[in-house]
Amino acid sequence: METSVNAAPGNLPLELTSFVGRRREVAEARRLLATSPLVTLTGTGGVGKTRLAMRVAADSRRSFADGVWFVPLGELNDPALVAETVTAALGLPDQPGRSLSQLLIDHFSPGQALLVLDNCEHLLGAVAELVKTLLRACSGVRILATSRELLGVEGERMLRVPPLSVPDAQWSPLLESMPQYEAVALFASRAAASVPDFALSAANCAEVVGICKRLEGLPLAIELAAARIRVMSAGQILQRLTDRYQLLTRGSRLAPTRQQTMRSCVDWSYELCTEQEQKLWAWLSVFVGGFELDAAEGVCPEEVFGDDLLDTVASLVDKSILGREQVGDVVRLVMAETIRDYGREKLRESGDLSRVRRRHLSWYERLVKRVEIDWIGPDQAGWVERFDREQPNLREALTFSMTESVVATDPDVTARMVNALWLFWQCRGLLAEGRHWMGRCLNGSDTAGAEERVKTLYGDSLFAGMQFQLDEAAARAVECCSLAEQLGRAESIEIANYARGYLAMFTGDLAAAVERFRSALAGAPAAGSHPTGTGLQIARSIGGILGLAIASGLSGDDETAVACHEQVLAITAPRGESIYRAYSSWALALTALQAGDTDRATALVKSALRLLRQVKDPVVTGWCLESLAWAAIREDQPTRAAVLMGAAVTLARTVGRISVTLPNLLDNHDECEQLTREALGSRAYQVAFRAGTAMSFDESIAYGLGEGPADEPPATPDAQVLTRREAEVADLVMKGLTNREIASTLVISFRTAQGHVEHILAKLGFTSRSQIAAWVAEKRK
Repeated sequence: METSVNAAPGNLPLELTSFVGRRREVAEARRLLATSPLVTLTGTGGVGKTRLAMRVAADSRRSFADGVWFVPLGELNDPALVAETVTAALGLPDQPGRSLSQLLIDHFSPGQALLVLDNCEHLLGAVAELVKTLLRACSGVRILATSRELLGVEGERMLRVPPLSVPDAQWSPLLESMPQYEAVALFASRAAASVPDFALSAANCAEVVGICKRLEGLPLAIELAAARIRVMSAGQILQRLTDRYQLLTRGSRLAPTRQQTMRSCVDWSYELCTEQEQKLWAWLSVFVGGFELDAAEGVCPEEVFGDDLLDTVASLVDKSILGREQVGDVVRLVMAETIRDYGREKLRESGDLSRVRRRHLSWYERLVKRVEIDWIGPDQAGWVERFDREQPNLREALTFSMTESVVATDPDVTARMVNALWLFWQCRGLLAEGRHWMGRCLNGSDTAGAEERVKTLYGDSLFAGMQFQLDEAAARAVECCSLAEQLGRAESIEIANYARGYLAMFTGDLAAAVERFRSALAGAPAAGSHPTGTGLQIARSIGGILGLAIASGLSGDDETAVACHEQVLAITAPRGESIYRAYSSWALALTALQAGDTDRATALVKSALRLLRQVKDPVVTGWCLESLAWAAIREDQPTRAAVLMGAAVTLARTVGRISVTLPNLLDNHDECEQLTREALGSRAYQVAFRAGTAMSFDESIAYGLGEGPADEPPATPDAQVLTRREAEVADLVMKGLTNREIASTLVISFRTAQGHVEHILAKLGFTSRSQIAAWVAEKRK
């Protein structure tokens, strides 16, 4: 499947093969969605629940102004990652101080959207809890689920997905009537895709009907059978299936269930494979969510599969055991869930499962280590995209790495992978995902090496600070420093000082931050213009240099800030790196703004945005947009400033506002807001601001770069401004409650209540609680 590219929001995959039949089911599912918040498509494996859900979603696009969103859960095995998987599919990185479920509520509650949750049966509890949370808070969201079992959520409506229609068993088929039978039409379509000159005819019609009857109209079974038309006639396929059917039912009065029929067809497909194809089918079932050819070559050894692996893979594609997906310029190979489960069963029976999982883990560790080495280089954006595609496999590898058998032989493997992956998690804003794995690593086996643990503690402290969870960040930093001092190694002490430096910066103590960063960099091997070490070591040192640059610039030490920027460029520019060059340009822009040089600040931020567009880093992009707003108001461009502030707020919903992460910049934010409002007036300010909040990631970068009309903001949709929770908070503000009283009333934390009030002020373009109260009162008239 490819992701569709169109103007409407959403991520619904493109259908790469024709969709056959199901008119009644599509119409019924759409009818149920119009009246029910949750509709679950149920049915046996291979009956076509996923394809039906995709078609229903595609046909419903016009009914959902805020898009249709497809979330595949079939390859996810950890219930704790359900919310992370949904937010990642929607492109919503973490937001400091807010849970992922609240982040999803904020995303869905203002508008109308359809969320498709595919293959939920093995995660019923976690999926049901998330669904209940969303439906309670988001009146405009509809959820379409596929599952072999109902979710068990109140108000759930079920649509059982039947097999495709086949001709009546007692009726002699007429050729001209065949297109009305879905199973026959599907077989003919897929057979023609395999053998272009295949067509239903008077000679083969009865055999095709017989095949579809034998397979009870199950789409996956029919597709597997149709793929055999390359080497068999329809009559030969029917004879093979008839033999298997008789064997299955021999000695039993009962007709086989559809599960038995599906199993029989897969068995048959397996038996028709060569021994080499059978073994490769089993080995490739270790992959989760698809794989690329280099991964297959890395996991499947030459001593087992020889030098014809590519030919065997191609043969499995021809036989519909493997599917082919085009993702941009890359081809990925996938297995249907039923096919993959069968392969895993064979792998388990052969006794090879543990061996193959170890090879899978080993290959993905090597992939991560390659990125650790090559991260500071020209292929950085490509590596980010690769890791986006490999998230399911990385989760599978990390999960297996924590099993007892692996820990007993290699206790550091999880920590090594986690410590390299934080580069990816940070640039994608996937802080909760990163902290999930770092937390499991830190709270798991105590046999891991202390040097790796120091690095994990630093990463978790950094992410906790970026999430504004300062108590947790401080606890991790303290443990990191204590362990580093016990080790006494220069690299560990350097890392511990980075942890303390960023913690100080997140709490607003610039002097302490400068001191810690200077101490760390004094002995860092990668601090010079010609650093050595892996990409991860260099990245860690660059992070320290950037920390020193920001803390020094905000302290008024422009000389140090500029020197740090030049040092970062000396390291990154010759290597063609993007992310840290963008960070550095933005950090130097802050220094230029502090000095009043808005022209230079604007040029530096635009340079950063061009780089960030390549890697789609939401964290620093939001910070850049707000920095451009500060420059715009000083250049007497209030409309542009208001639009940019609004665009920055949209990203702040997912990754946190710059003045929250770096509290020393709060005055800049407040000053820009006040001056812009005064220049435009309340009404014009709100129009421009809300136009910015409606922008997508790409639109906001284009606006920041001046690639569209800069004098007028784009039209903003007529939509609810505040989320349901924010509306509740605004109502309590009007009643005169303090943040602490609001927290008590709504049973939320004080910090969460404070965050809600900040978001309301930002969205409405207000500067005081009294303005919120007046606005609520006006809306009630």
